[in-house]
Amino acid sequence: MKAKQASNSRVPPSRRDFLKDTTALTASLLAAPALARQQQTPPPAAAPPPQEKPPAPAPPPRPEPLVKIGVVGIGGMGRGHCESIVGLHKEGKENVKIAAVCDVYKMRVDSTVEFLSKEQGDNGQPFAVQGHKDYHELLKNPEIQGVLIAVPEHWHAQVAIDAIRAGKDVYLEKPMTLRLDDAFALWREQRGSDRIVQIGTQYVTLPRYAEARRLIKEGAIGHPCSSQTSYCRNSKTGEWNYYAIEPQAVPGENLDWTTWCGPLGPIPFDPLLFARWRRYKRTSTGIIGDLLVHWMTPMIWALDVGWPVRVTATGGHYVDKAMENHDQVNITIQFEGEHTMEVLGSTCNATGIETMIRGHKGNLYLAGNSCEMRPEQIFADELEPKTTKFESVPDQDLLRMNWLHCIRTREQNLSPVELGTKVMVIVDLATRSLWEGGSFGFSPASMTSFRV
Repeated sequence: MKAKQASNSRVPPSRRDFLKDTTALTASLLAAPALARQQQTPPPAAAPPPQEKPPAPAPPPRPEPLVKIGVVGIGGMGRGHCESIVGLHKEGKENVKIAAVCDVYKMRVDSTVEFLSKEQGDNGQPFAVQGHKDYHELLKNPEIQGVLIAVPEHWHAQVAIDAIRAGKDVYLEKPMTLRLDDAFALWREQRGSDRIVQIGTQYVTLPRYAEARRLIKEGAIGHPCSSQTSYCRNSKTGEWNYYAIEPQAVPGENLDWTTWCGPLGPIPFDPLLFARWRRYKRTSTGIIGDLLVHWMTPMIWALDVGWPVRVTATGGHYVDKAMENHDQVNITIQFEGEHTMEVLGSTCNATGIETMIRGHKGNLYLAGNSCEMRPEQIFADELEPKTTKFESVPDQDLLRMNWLHCIRTREQNLSPVELGTKVMVIVDLATRSLWEGGSFGFSPASMTSFRV
């Protein structure tokens, strides 16, 4: 869920725009797996408002085979995924149905099963949807081909690993995991299988990053020396406090709090933690993992400069004193390909910094829906400036559709686990730097981190 005020936010496309943009982007979306394949390395050893006229008949389903999926975790993000996937099917953009859902909170399960049964029904007949409290029961369903996981961060790795072992393809919400060790465990599990695992960093579908990647590989800006990006929000009441408290949630009655805690061990029930876990360091990396991964991921993909090798982070609790996680974060990242990235994150000021990549010969500006190359002054006689503009795209739907496409074709997906692991190196080391002070290094050879 996104706050209304964000420096890198865009106006969501209308349904009419969605239909137009998706058609125009089909070729590039299906070509994306070929680009993603280039970054594979061995793993570590260890609607428009309704018109005043009768509605047009729904478009027929796409000719692709029906894919049945399950959704584990149906709070804010998970319920949003359910509604969007139903929309893709109704619009004829995807032949997909949600056959089962799971959550430790019974009221969510009941309401989502009711919604999906009605909205996915045909000819007035409801569609059979199973509801579960235990995700292991969902994974036993042989009809389910893929599992979308939108649980709190501390459960990401285990649910994804269990889904892979059950033979399911996975769409995993960002950040990929809570800790770096969990990321390595998930990467090893995925590479030892034939399963598709899509990490939910949807901005990798934005065409400006594909254009930047192409220009960099062609040498258009020379060696990419440095880059910068940000994700900044502001709030009068505190970030993530828009997640409503659930006064009806009662542990032992309609909420399995023991399972919610899971890998963390026993924790006394706290309705604030249950609803707003992103604000607490035990259950989330806050700005770094929940916000900054959105913009770091496509930058890392476009740059293709290898693994992070040194990370330093500073920040503090400047306005939102009640939040345990930081409300201001500044990160410096050095990569093995001789590149430095600066990243700014805030939930107490919504003014970010310009997203750009600096090269020896020229600079790439990645604002809005464009990729602009401006030569450095000393190369102005040799290089021509160039601006490529793109239409707005429904990025999150495109990432879901890419996942479903790869389930059918077994092609490499656009946001794979290896890319997610590189991002998790930054998330983990930046988090340690914030809380422990100092800088942390990472060895790509041994896949180990250390204090510098």
